[in-house]
Amino acid sequence: MQQRYATSPAQIPGMDTESLRATYLVPEVFVPGEISLTYTHHDRIVLGGAMPAGSPLALTGYPEIRSDFFLEHRELGIVNVGGTGTVTADGEEYTLVPGACLYLGRGIRDVVFADAGQEGNAQFYLFSAPAHTAYPAALVSPGEGTVRELGDQATSNRRTLNQYIHENGVRSCQIVMGVTQLHEGSMWNTMPAHTHDRRTECYLYFDLPEDARVVHLMGERQETRHLLVADRQAVISPSWSLHSGVGTAAYSFVWAMAGENQAFDDMDAAPVTDLR
Repeated sequence: MQQRYATSPAQIPGMDTESLRATYLVPEVFVPGEISLTYTHHDRIVLGGAMPAGSPLALTGYPEIRSDFFLEHRELGIVNVGGTGTVTADGEEYTLVPGACLYLGRGIRDVVFADAGQEGNAQFYLFSAPAHTAYPAALVSPGEGTVRELGDQATSNRRTLNQYIHENGVRSCQIVMGVTQLHEGSMWNTMPAHTHDRRTECYLYFDLPEDARVVHLMGERQETRHLLVADRQAVISPSWSLHSGVGTAAYSFVWAMAGENQAFDDMDAAPVTDLR
């Protein structure tokens, strides 16, 4: 499990490109045959990927979180961004088709990820936060969450947003999670940019062509920076950092948050005219 320490806005002006990427970009989320995890001290989130590649993978305890088993005092949101796979939680098997979301609550001891059938390409994106109580496991298929149509083709940000884990959907202690798909011809994932000053948000970009990139904006309004992000790479966005992004092609992304509250619309807009 990699460690990423918490940062403040005062550090941004002194960071070069390599420092920014080492601090906020998770470049290798999916490693064949492994569970790859990154622990960020921003809201004590753990994010990463499980890629069975033909052999089941068990989620164990880690010394970095001081637990006998991973969900001893945590909860977990899972989105499958690869081929169909299964997640078995304390003996209960869940089949996740591409784009499906599974929530697992605190106290579940045994979690195993596997491919389904002969495809061998399931890729499970994992997002975990500390939990103070247990909520029941819940599986949501693509399109079964709260669906919101946002943006406009005229501004190149027409997108379909699927809310899965949130205060009016699958219940959790802290996690808010969903998937957004940009329509063909749209490249902006959100505009205006905004902050969630009470929550840390992480993005996983996927369905991006190999030769395409997303320019992910971050930093403060008067001190913006950017990261060039490839397919299936993740970005850690601290609560003080704005976030928005534009791609060289249409793409999808998993957004996930944890922190002070679960109100999806608790955000502070940063109009493009205010950015520097």
